[in-house]
Amino acid sequence: MTTGVYLAILFKIVGSLALLIYGMKVMSEALQKMAGSQLRHILGAMTTNRFTGMLTGTFITCAVQSSSATTVMTVSFVNAGLLTLAQAISVIMGANIGTTLTAWIMSLGYSVDLTSFVFPAFLVGIVLIYTRKMRYVGDFLFGLSFMFFSLVLLSDAGKALHLDTTPAVIDFFKSFDVNSYFTILAFLAIGSVITCIVQSSAAVMAITILLCSTGVLPIYLGIALVMGENIGTTVTANLAALAANTQARRAALAHLLFNVIGVVWVLAVFYPFVNMVCGFVDYDPTVGAVNANIKVKLPIVLAAFHTSFNVVNTFLLIWFIPQIEKLVRMLIKTRKSETEEDFRLRFIQAGIMKTPELSVLEASKEIQSFAERLQRMFDMVRELLHTTDDSKFVKLYSRIEKYEGISDNMEIEIAKYLDQVSNAHLSDETKEKVRSMLREISELESIGDSCYNIARTLNRKISAKEDFTEKQYNHIEQMFELTDDALTQMNSLLIGHKHENDINRSFNIENEMNNYRNQLSTQNIQDVNEHKYTYAIGTMYMDIIQECEKLGDYVINVVEARMGVKQNA
Repeated sequence: MTTGVYLAILFKIVGSLALLIYGMKVMSEALQKMAGSQLRHILGAMTTNRFTGMLTGTFITCAVQSSSATTVMTVSFVNAGLLTLAQAISVIMGANIGTTLTAWIMSLGYSVDLTSFVFPAFLVGIVLIYTRKMRYVGDFLFGLSFMFFSLVLLSDAGKALHLDTTPAVIDFFKSFDVNSYFTILAFLAIGSVITCIVQSSAAVMAITILLCSTGVLPIYLGIALVMGENIGTTVTANLAALAANTQARRAALAHLLFNVIGVVWVLAVFYPFVNMVCGFVDYDPTVGAVNANIKVKLPIVLAAFHTSFNVVNTFLLIWFIPQIEKLVRMLIKTRKSETEEDFRLRFIQAGIMKTPELSVLEASKEIQSFAERLQRMFDMVRELLHTTDDSKFVKLYSRIEKYEGISDNMEIEIAKYLDQVSNAHLSDETKEKVRSMLREISELESIGDSCYNIARTLNRKISAKEDFTEKQYNHIEQMFELTDDALTQMNSLLIGHKHENDINRSFNIENEMNNYRNQLSTQNIQDVNEHKYTYAIGTMYMDIIQECEKLGDYVINVVEARMGVKQNA
């Protein structure tokens, strides 16, 4: 063959791999859109022990067809405090089993002519995409069809190369001693590096199947590449966890350790283990690919090894989860910054954007953290009211001022994150959630402004060397109590599920605050006219009362955005 022909086939192979990666991405995202919220619920609820956690990881990975998606999701759950480290490790173990389904799908693509399936699936997919209710099913069919079509193209390209009759290629692979551990280690390293670079174990698996099915790559070396893929694929989660908290980084490291330990023990029994797997498929690894019937078995051998390796590794290591947890805790210490009170998003991290449909959870948890921080800020304001010591007052006032800056930054950072999420392909339900969240953070920032305004009024009072009457203090305290009740109720609504909470309690508190403000406003005018206190102190007193009432309005706006209802509805 001429150089031009070789280049054409090479471009076909590269294009087919790109189509494969794209197909898997489309399919995975479609599945996430169809079942995103359910997956979140399953992952949160079905991890009571190591075995249910493992089964959950297996199920979700089979469902979304991406172990990276499951692992990144798990890391983000740990980051959000929804899963313990031990639970996360069991889910990751299960994800490794679930990902083997992809290898079986690929082996099917090489063993069966899928052309007759692909084109009708494309037709059905495009029809469904243009129907509102079934468009995610259409996306899934499109992704699956792209994946199968790419496998058909890869298989054709592999046959067109005629590698099994090309002396240079045959001699190249024959130069490697398949009985040497050094050769096995070299191919394992190659598999790891290539997977790290392309960020897709599916693509590397496809190349491996292509080379093995042509008969030029001995099965032992093909399996060494598959083992390397298992290590390389852990890089995705570790990259996602770089900016995350300590627990999330530990979960990602546990994934790497799990796969490395598995590879180490398989290497110790490499040839007997591979021969045993080949025995299951009725293939003699010493014979090679001598005819078409045997070539068909090679993709099945690779898929069978991939499954056997991950199942046995999980069965062996699931009993040692406490020890793995202890080891990763030793290797990754708690960051100093995580123990300090400063501006830091706790749940939203850079890098955890691989599964946008599931990223909404991080934002939701961050909003809860934002709301809790604002209630702490209000507690400081309450404390400031009764602080008479000048140095303590200045210190507490500065702290409130710092919190106000933090609240501004949190609004900006959460909004930026939500903007990134909204740029991805999202379901209508998730788009609506994002819009509600943007309104929530805007109103929460206004709560921070109100807290700061009250603190500024108290600072003005101190500077003016004036003081409230005992009666005024009692009224302010009563208004503060109502405001605190409103914030507490808002936080419980943000944490719970819609159907579990009574929104009317928030509305009742807000009405009570309005009525109390009106009552105190009328009383204040009367008291100033009767010279019970100066006009200046009366103004500052009402500023605090009015600001509390405004804060109550902002709370209601947050509640309405979260619950999707209006007070007057």
